[in-house]
Order: sequence, then C-alpha cells, then structure tokens
Amino acid sequence: MTVLKSRSVEDTERYGEELGRLLRSGDTVWLYGELGAGKTAFSRGLARGLGITSPITSPTYAVANEYEGHLPFTHVDAYRLSGLDELYGAGFDEDAPGIRAVEWAERAGDDIRGICVMIEAAGEEERDISVCYWP
Repeated sequence: MTVLKSRSVEDTERYGEELGRLLRSGDTVWLYGELGAGKTAFSRGLARGLGITSPITSPTYAVANEYEGHLPFTHVDAYRLSGLDELYGAGFDEDAPGIRAVEWAERAGDDIRGICVMIEAAGEEERDISVCYWP
C-alpha cells in the first residue's frame, strides 16, 4: 500500500492525475471516503490524466457519467446503491473497455477487484490518500 499526503484539493487532483496516466483499459478505481473527503476531486484528476478536458462533476443523481478521452471514462456514484447487483443493474460493466471510477465503493460490497483509493481527513485541508491493488 502507498500512502500519500495531500495538503489541498489541488494535491488530491494531482495525485488522481498521476494515477490516471498509469491506468490501462479495463481498470477500475474504487474510491472510499467520507462526505467531502475528496473522492470527486481525485476523480477529476483521474479524468485529466486520461486527457479529458470536460468538467467532471459528481454523478450523485445520474449514478454514472461517461466521458471521452484517451480511454473512455465512466464515473460512478454508488452512494444510493446496495451491492454489486444494483451497481451492475445501473449499467456498470467491469469488463467494458475504458476506465471506471466508483465513489462510495463501500456500497458495492466486498467482492470487488482493482485499484483501491482510501481518502481520509487528516486536518482541515489535509488528506491521507492510501492506494492499494486488489487482484
């Protein structure tokens, strides 16, 4: 596991962008964190790392937003879902080409694989960002 220290929203976005540049088609990034932790900021960075210039907003009410870049990017908010079955029912396909980022990953359950990003408050503006891989 890698732990990064973010001191601002810009740091959080930059870490997301750096990860976005490393991703390959088929990768899923599972984002964990409390409300306001920085999941959407990290997702904006991921999108920027994929060459996406469109504004990235939280897909809370749409459940999923899709964007085109070097690779297709699907940004999912699982907050209102209960488990992987509902996630799949909302159109999530972990075998589809492109990159997926799932906010509120804890709502998807335990049977997931991919890149795990946990964002925790470590002060008013600071965040600890832990990154790991689940095969």
